[in-house]
Amino acid sequence: MEGYHKPDQQKLQALKDTANRLRISSIQATTAAGSGHPTSCCSAAEIMAVLFFHTMRYKALDPRNPHNDRFVLSKGHAAPILYAVWAEAGFLPEAELLNLRKISSDLDGHPVPKQAFTDVATGSLGQGLGAACGMAYTGKYFDKASYRVYCMLGDGEVSEGSVWEAMAFAGIYKLDNLVAIFDINRLGQSDPAPLQHQVDIYQKRCEAFGWHTIIVDGHSVEELCKAFGQAKHQPTAIIAKTFKGRGITGIEDKEAWHGKPLPKNMAEQIIQEIYSQVQSKKKILATPPQEDAPSVDIANIRMPTPPSYKVGDKIATRKAYGLALAKLGHASDRIIALDGDTKNSTFSELFKKEHPDRFIECYIAEQNMVSIAVGCATRDRTVPFCSTFAAFFTRAFDQIRMAAISESNINLCGSHCGVSIGEDGPSQMALEDLAMFRSVPMSTVFYPSDGVATEKAVELAANTKGICFIRTSRPENAIIYSNNEDFQVGQAKVVLKSKDDQVTVIGAGVTLHEALAAAESLKKDKISIRVLDPFTVKPLDRKLILDSARATKGRILTVEDHYYEGGIGEAVSAAVVGEPGVTVTRLAVSQVPRSGKPAELLKMFGIDKDAIVQAVKGLVTKG
Repeated sequence: MEGYHKPDQQKLQALKDTANRLRISSIQATTAAGSGHPTSCCSAAEIMAVLFFHTMRYKALDPRNPHNDRFVLSKGHAAPILYAVWAEAGFLPEAELLNLRKISSDLDGHPVPKQAFTDVATGSLGQGLGAACGMAYTGKYFDKASYRVYCMLGDGEVSEGSVWEAMAFAGIYKLDNLVAIFDINRLGQSDPAPLQHQVDIYQKRCEAFGWHTIIVDGHSVEELCKAFGQAKHQPTAIIAKTFKGRGITGIEDKEAWHGKPLPKNMAEQIIQEIYSQVQSKKKILATPPQEDAPSVDIANIRMPTPPSYKVGDKIATRKAYGLALAKLGHASDRIIALDGDTKNSTFSELFKKEHPDRFIECYIAEQNMVSIAVGCATRDRTVPFCSTFAAFFTRAFDQIRMAAISESNINLCGSHCGVSIGEDGPSQMALEDLAMFRSVPMSTVFYPSDGVATEKAVELAANTKGICFIRTSRPENAIIYSNNEDFQVGQAKVVLKSKDDQVTVIGAGVTLHEALAAAESLKKDKISIRVLDPFTVKPLDRKLILDSARATKGRILTVEDHYYEGGIGEAVSAAVVGEPGVTVTRLAVSQVPRSGKPAELLKMFGIDKDAIVQAVKGLVTKG
């Protein structure tokens, strides 16, 4: 074996003892909680013992140290054994394990980043390996450091397609600092896993994706030490044949015990049985890491120069995004861009052209792209910007949801929103994206309406915590803001106003420009409207909207290139609900659209300037 030194018998016994102590802690914690997954923990005990107390290099009292090896528990329901590991390492008090799943404890039922040793939340299965790929890519290509990344998966979650998206990614980019451990314990939640113990099939699948693959007895500490000791110029997959509930007499390898704690009497008896096999209470100290990760500062990243647009010139906000990102890339070498084979449409190719070493092509695998970004962002190593058609982020909604639970700071740009993309038709039109991103906790939703606003949105997103979404459009629209215009999260803009305004019209992107055209047309009928640009749909500038509504007889008209549900109209309605004398009228896309020219489609779905003119006249007449 390259670099492999067989541990002596004393070390091997110490690892066996550690594995059994981890089993005992997992059983005690889940029995005390009255819920949890002890059998899923017990199958992984030797894997966790060898990983943390023989293979990995880390500072036990500083889990987020940038030099540490990383570990992702993709099978998040085995959280109790992860907590047991950190108690064994001396980071957690052992007594805290008995507070598992209590509201007063940070030891949730699945791992979350309020725990210092958890980088990404897991529990929605099939996502851990993608995040681990992002960490490994960052270690290899950005940090150029020696830390390694380990990810343990359950065999049940290997049915998730996102696992194989991640396998493909790691193979393509030769992530030789990444090790995936498949805990093949045969049993799923309600049935055996489809391949059960056919480890040779798992091996062939992993090898087909470009991984060096080793089959081991997952309960043999010696085989595990040997497998982890192999270094190759490709990612490594360890297929560990294990038994669910290993060490629990009468339950090992039996169905119908998934997610069930042992009753107290049974737990006590089993713990005594396992404890009788422990030869020494002496703990193994963690091996410290090689300290070669660079120090990184991603705070306060600012554009090197102000925008350089000219009022009246036309540019699509999707192109303005690409230009802005390329520009911001000069302000920090930790700005990175990811795309899913749409870079010539989202214009992230402009970033790639100027910063080729910081562009990650994720190909057509949007779920994995989001997971990669989450992994890249961990421990504040990078500021990722992901782009694709906004419609395609919907398939990654679970990854985005879990990114929020991971308290991740990632920026997502969705282009080709709404019917205004034209002839490509409804499969390419994002009409649900605002609803989706507004529902994500602590998210910020930018909807810039010209090139200046887009550049400001990119800069603000880089410095805003949480999930940021930037919605960009395909049509070219006029620059309406001066280059020194100040933009802030949660601050809307009054684009047009007079003392005689009768209706407040709120639009964004293409519909803001339709509203301005409508205002021009309404002048002929001596009707003036106030036009608002929300800039961020979340958070919304409630005060400015209410002030404008009160100045326009309480009348608000929203118009958006999005379905009625969950978009700008509903956001505005929620902001003004309960305010006396304020009414909201909404124009939006009411049904599945079709192919056509952008102007034809805006007209067909009643969100163009003529529809705004009609709606305003109706409100004024009614008033």
